[in-house]
Amino acid sequence: MSQGDANPAAIPHAAEDVQGDDRWMSQHNRFVLDCKDKEPEVLFVGDSMVQLMQQYEIWRELFSPLHALNFGIGGDTTRHVLWRLKNGELENIKPKVIVVWVGTNNHENTAEEVAGGIEAIVQLINTRQPQAKIIVLDTMEYCAAIRKKDLLSFENTWSDLESIIRSETSQAKKDKYLMISLICGI
Repeated sequence: MSQGDANPAAIPHAAEDVQGDDRWMSQHNRFVLDCKDKEPEVLFVGDSMVQLMQQYEIWRELFSPLHALNFGIGGDTTRHVLWRLKNGELENIKPKVIVVWVGTNNHENTAEEVAGGIEAIVQLINTRQPQAKIIVLDTMEYCAAIRKKDLLSFENTWSDLESIIRSETSQAKKDKYLMISLICGI
């Protein structure tokens, strides 16, 4: 990507209403209302990987006591999450920790573009929620490679994504941000 090109994964954009039922916008509006009504210590934001976390006992045991909010929407890309965060999902709350897990659905983007989209999300969070520790979980789009035991492909792609993000992050920011790679389904 040349200097003058805009990164498509870092341009905020509301999700298209392909079902015709306004489902995505309704979920976003509910999240904005939750920001007005609740005081979370932890905020999870991302795609279906975040959304599905609430179905498991570990959510009730570990995160519910922290008044955690789950702002995951299935199908979201980095640009959708960026749009949601710019449009109310970071207002009226002051969480201690914000967990970002997105990129799974950025199928049309390169690792560099996805990294840029995640970096845009992290920068926005840091600007609007400077008190929060930011944790970035890896993109799970590479789980298929892991399940096929193509670990080298997964490792190379994740390493590329992680090194791109880390190379553009100052040491002071590295002390505030944490990247975690979760290995699934091996």
